[in-house]
Amino acid sequence: MGTGVQTILERIYSASMPDQADIEAVLHATTPPDLDVLFDFADRVRRRFVGDGVLLRGIIEFSNVCRNSCEYCGLNRQNARLERYHLTHDEVLAAARGVAAEGIRTIVLQSGEDDHLDADWLRRVIEEIKTQLDVAVTLCVGERSRREYQLWRQAGADRYLLKIETSDPDLYASLHPGMSFENRLRCLRDLAELGYQTGSGTLVGLKGQSIESLAGDIQFFKTGDFDMISPSPFIPHPQTPLAGEPAGDLTMTLKMIALTRIVSRNAHIPASTAIGSLHGRDERPRALAVGANVLMPNFTPAPYRRRYEIYPNKRCVNEEPGACPGCMEQMAASMGRWIDWSRGDSLKTESPANLVRANDN
Repeated sequence: MGTGVQTILERIYSASMPDQADIEAVLHATTPPDLDVLFDFADRVRRRFVGDGVLLRGIIEFSNVCRNSCEYCGLNRQNARLERYHLTHDEVLAAARGVAAEGIRTIVLQSGEDDHLDADWLRRVIEEIKTQLDVAVTLCVGERSRREYQLWRQAGADRYLLKIETSDPDLYASLHPGMSFENRLRCLRDLAELGYQTGSGTLVGLKGQSIESLAGDIQFFKTGDFDMISPSPFIPHPQTPLAGEPAGDLTMTLKMIALTRIVSRNAHIPASTAIGSLHGRDERPRALAVGANVLMPNFTPAPYRRRYEIYPNKRCVNEEPGACPGCMEQMAASMGRWIDWSRGDSLKTESPANLVRANDN
């Protein structure tokens, strides 16, 4: 395509809603010259709208208990081989203090979708973190009631990450037995209306996923105008129905990151741990080079970290908490970037726009 890719990218960048055919054309691109044009375009958009700083978010995976049977996830309730855990209140607070001691000013509290998660327990955890530490709190605990979301927001939670995984309703249904695509959208709308800085994302390489559905994900991100967006590769887990499926393609994941940056402009986009784990080597610098601006060091206490096994061979599960930030400083510096030690709040001027409904896809 040569210069044709540049023309298509300019249309995507300037459109209020990019054309599906344009997005698909870019996702089909495979030649080095075309990919170079795409990745350079995305990197320039990143530099213009979010700068050269790399934000750090300290993750605390406080429970691996999950009620769901998502076919791609090692935490699914059918995985009888997984040893389940739930951190105590004091363990979460100690881990949070460890994050803050490293100078990181965002704490991500993440868990499986646990029916037995006590909303008031989490409220108290949030309140103590916000009282004791000068940090933002991001929650990632799945689909909950609006009342619970409001309770946690009033306690001081700043942000919420709820990945759509795929915006294709049929594909979503095939991968999420017993779950509702409409309820996922309801949760995202509730979070935005309650004033959370709201994040979503997609898994690249899922069984049954097409270029068309990935292009739909890009349009979903554009419509949602999310504060945070995470495209990440699928990695098969041996204790799931998708155990025998191939992992997501790295190049396709990088193309999704690049297009997400181009359509979202100033959303925060992580170079996910899955990208660092995909091929047994750390490919996160490649994600940072095509539009990503966030890294997420893990502060889950060492005895539990290995058990939060969404996918196998996860990077840094044997590291002690606090070991990652120094490596990430070196990673950023090697690319002429630097660590931004701020909270890294949303750069959006408005809350996420109305989300598409299932029948709009």
